[in-house]
Amino acid sequence: MAAVDSFQLLYREISRSCSFYLETLALVGALYTASRAVILLRDCCTLVRVHFLPRMIPSKRLSQRFGDWAVIYGGSDPVARAYAEELARHGISIIFVTQDHTSVRDTAASLSQSYGVETVVVLADFSLDQAASKPIKEAMRGKDIGFLVNCVDESWVSPRSLVEMPEQGLLDLVNKNVAVATLMARLVLPGMVERCRGAVVNISSGACCRPLPGRVTLTASTGYLDHFSRALHLEYSGKGIFVQSLIPFQVDFLDMTIASSGRQPFSSRQSWFAPKPEVYAHHAISTLGVSNRTTGYWPHTLQYGLMRCIPEWIWVLGARVLVSSS
Repeated sequence: MAAVDSFQLLYREISRSCSFYLETLALVGALYTASRAVILLRDCCTLVRVHFLPRMIPSKRLSQRFGDWAVIYGGSDPVARAYAEELARHGISIIFVTQDHTSVRDTAASLSQSYGVETVVVLADFSLDQAASKPIKEAMRGKDIGFLVNCVDESWVSPRSLVEMPEQGLLDLVNKNVAVATLMARLVLPGMVERCRGAVVNISSGACCRPLPGRVTLTASTGYLDHFSRALHLEYSGKGIFVQSLIPFQVDFLDMTIASSGRQPFSSRQSWFAPKPEVYAHHAISTLGVSNRTTGYWPHTLQYGLMRCIPEWIWVLGARVLVSSS
């Protein structure tokens, strides 16, 4: 057996035999880097196209594109209330569908006085099943319904496990966020299909993107609204109807009337990533007709992009650590 008398000679011989593998790995690394660069460029272009160009380029009035009336379900929620006000600012009349007229009565009167639009408050007891749809159909009769806005109910916003939630509260929450939102779409869509125009906006939450401890029903119901919107858009986009899934992240509710909605403010003051509801609604409505699935607010889109970069197992591990430390 020949003895190796030089380390440099040994290294040179090994390098010569492995050069093919090193070149292959270098090629794979270059292709991966190029693919990530293309994805980053694509995401940047999408960000500009969805959140900046619509606000810079003038477009048709919303009433001309979709219709003169909007049906709002969940109008007591601060985000839905701000969205309704933004629609009224564009001259859209509003039909509020609610189970408690006191939660939206003042909002309806304020919109009529401030923007000169018509407002209607419809009381609907969805515990009566199909009978609840009768007053809604009566209110919509003869009107050019161009918008339907469903907003997720986050009444149980404080973290609690599934077994800690009262049974009736759990049933009500699932009924509002799943069954009623689906029923509202069923009631509004026939008229939109007949007129070949309209927009359905389902406002859920960024909670649908990742599982959250103590918020099982919230992540599940928002996930339903998100997937329901995407499936609905696939089915009806060819008939002139635009269906959008809005998935906002943190919004500052401090200056809104919180008592009527049961929601608590996430932060004590407004920040760049936690806008006021009216700021969020102003940004979100500019994406209508542009993107069928968006956060509606470009800093939230940056948050969503960062969240996607985190593997779910790391996200779950971090959530468990936070829960155990709290």
